[in-house]
Amino acid sequence: MTDKEKLISHLRTIPDYPAKGIVFFDVTTLFKDAECLKILVDDLYEHYKDKGITKVVGVESRGYIAGAALAVRLGAGFIMARKPGKLPAEKLSESYSKEYGKDSIEIHADAIDGNDVVLIHDDLLATGGTVAATYRLVQRFHPRKTYMSFNIDLTDVPKLGIYPKDAETYSILSLCEHEG
Repeated sequence: MTDKEKLISHLRTIPDYPAKGIVFFDVTTLFKDAECLKILVDDLYEHYKDKGITKVVGVESRGYIAGAALAVRLGAGFIMARKPGKLPAEKLSESYSKEYGKDSIEIHADAIDGNDVVLIHDDLLATGGTVAATYRLVQRFHPRKTYMSFNIDLTDVPKLGIYPKDAETYSILSLCEHEG
């Protein structure tokens, strides 16, 4: 079994969650398996080890797991992109729409500077609303470069027009929503 086959075999899918018609890909089943978690972090590390990443931004909350582990491997700092009301110090905020509602994302105002090379990591790319807002938020800090990575890209879900097409993006798994 290849590494990608192992990840897929350990991935839990939940139909009609959090709303009817959505297939939810639950990556917590990958995190609880030590070998799967190692595969995720090793794959991301191999892809980004020579990119000069200085900060990894994990998107709340499943982006924190592999994102923080990857930051340690890369020798980079880790930044949490959080939902409103969770960060204690001065912060910047960006609002966005997602497939089943509206939300905002925040980062501490002193988290990133213009010398940073930033990797935004989230568990899953569907329409791209959350990561687009996080990308816009990170760009307000004027980093030298910004990358984006995902454990899973749902390739058959149309990306929103706001998705940053110019950002270099990498996904470990590319799946179709109907595969769930």
